[in-house]
Amino acid sequence: MEKHLSELHLDFSDDSLLAMNLALAFIMFGVSLSLKKESFKELSVNPKAVLTGMTAQFLLLPAATFLLIWFLEPLPGLALGMLLVASCPGGNVSNFFSYVAKGNLALSVTLTAIATLLAVVLMPLNFKFWSGLLPETPDSIINIGLDFFKMAKSVFLILVLPLIAGILFAQKFPKLTLKINKPVKIISFLILVAFIVVAFSNNIEIFREYIHYVIYLVLIHNVMAILLGYYFAKALGNSEADCKAISLETGIQNSGLGLVIIFTFFGGNGPMSLIAGWWGIWDIFTGLLIANIFANQHKILAPIKAIFKR
Repeated sequence: MEKHLSELHLDFSDDSLLAMNLALAFIMFGVSLSLKKESFKELSVNPKAVLTGMTAQFLLLPAATFLLIWFLEPLPGLALGMLLVASCPGGNVSNFFSYVAKGNLALSVTLTAIATLLAVVLMPLNFKFWSGLLPETPDSIINIGLDFFKMAKSVFLILVLPLIAGILFAQKFPKLTLKINKPVKIISFLILVAFIVVAFSNNIEIFREYIHYVIYLVLIHNVMAILLGYYFAKALGNSEADCKAISLETGIQNSGLGLVIIFTFFGGNGPMSLIAGWWGIWDIFTGLLIANIFANQHKILAPIKAIFKR
């Protein structure tokens, strides 16, 4: 069964891949309509929190993921999927979750924007470095997938170019942007869910047969990422609102981008796709759960504190 899983490849046509690329680009364009020059002001007024968030996202999470892989010893393809997701920038819905969590929304928006720009270099660099340390990385993956410049180009076209286009559009057409901003965001979220569902439905039998391999891996990985972001920010003395935002930015990954990269560079590698696909569904649920816990933490913790005071 393990050998069968390691040789598994998912079915995804060129037309479907093009649709996924366009969907992600549109989602990023929708996110960027709310960005202005002022969106980056947190970098100057709150540099500590921004640097904390970037460190958690691009340095600590990939390193912690590598250690988790070393401890759990998943199949090589599943391990690569975990590293790829950990190398992705934060997901576009993290800003919404930060709002629900009563976190620092301005910081969340700034982290999303900066992470998107840095992902062009840091995503392929992180993945190439950490996957190269795995002793059982298949030669086919190394030879086919680990092209730094091609991956950087894809990230630029899918994320950064739409981000810049959205910012420029909002500056040039401010009135029109106000009218379409909310509908575009709703459509973007529906597209995000839709194309993950499409990826699953095209290969539904495969997911039914093998999903049990990835459920516990994604659960542990996701919880680790959220806790890592929160407690790292806490340890550095950031405010509670900043800690919430950093936690969600670290724990909500752009696994949709991960799926596009897998189908573009790794031929729809089955184990990697299972990890990224389930992440895309799971972190929506966990994002809503954690955001509501953060928002109501005083109510939740009050009875516990009362017990210890007795």
